[in-house]
Amino acid sequence: MATGQASSNPVPAMRTYPPVEHAVVVVGPQYLAQYPVELAVSTKLRTLGENDFKVADINGTLIFQVKSKLLSLHDRRFLKDATGNTLVNLRQKIMTMHRRWEAFRGESNEEKDLLFTAKKSKLFQFKTDLDVFLANNKGDVPDFKIKGGYAESSCSILLGNSNTMLAQMHRKHSLKSSILGTDNFGVTVYPNIDYAFIIALVVILDEINADRSGED
Repeated sequence: MATGQASSNPVPAMRTYPPVEHAVVVVGPQYLAQYPVELAVSTKLRTLGENDFKVADINGTLIFQVKSKLLSLHDRRFLKDATGNTLVNLRQKIMTMHRRWEAFRGESNEEKDLLFTAKKSKLFQFKTDLDVFLANNKGDVPDFKIKGGYAESSCSILLGNSNTMLAQMHRKHSLKSSILGTDNFGVTVYPNIDYAFIIALVVILDEINADRSGED
């Protein structure tokens, strides 16, 4: 029976994650935010081996773009800012196991400009889990891990072997995207995490996942 009093129903709790102790900067400190960053990634499904991306914020403002360049020995992807300046170029290292990719600053491919490398965690795996090593990491323990499988509904980017979440990706399927030949997914980047770095990882994940041989 209604009493006219306001409901005392509890408000749903907000999910929280362990915060990072130190800001994660790989591409540059200008890509840090003090709040969670929501990005929408849209791409035309690959034609003739090319797969260009657009990355926008929740208002639809272009933040990054990814361009392809197909060479005889290396497939390269260029992460550019909204005005077309190249921030990072991504290159698959040929003749290596585990599908290793290298990321260099700007358009350089010199060792001194190497930012990080990424490779499949295991040679044979059903999900595309990746290990990510910063350029100065000469050991076997990765600085970051990508877990969950790109083809799944979501995957997570974690700090090293911890459960500290840096970012999450959610795939979005719709009838419209199937008809238009587009692929869309959302990326949530947690506070104080270099979101340009996270998008570079998403591009590598897309490239490795696109190779369906599953054995290299």
